[in-house]
Amino acid sequence: MPQQDPLPPPHLERSALAWARYKQLMKWMALVAVAAALLALLYLSQGEGPMPIHMVVATLAGVGLTVLLGTALMGLVFLSNASGHDDAATQKGERRDD
Repeated sequence: MPQQDPLPPPHLERSALAWARYKQLMKWMALVAVAAALLALLYLSQGEGPMPIHMVVATLAGVGLTVLLGTALMGLVFLSNASGHDDAATQKGERRDD
């Protein structure tokens, strides 16, 4: 039965720094998501007639969560690279002679 290659030890300092940057990014992007949702509501309020409460809630949830989800997923891609997980998975820099 084939054996799985052992992963090299994690770089804890590099990983901690990458997580700190990711958390800081997400805090800022939460503010951007709120601003985007409010701007969307402002745009929709320029139409004719009053906006139903269901439309307001759907707009806030849809726009805000979409911005946060996109940011979180893209941030995780960069986090994976910055923390050394990609290097560990591909064992970059190591040559195996089997």
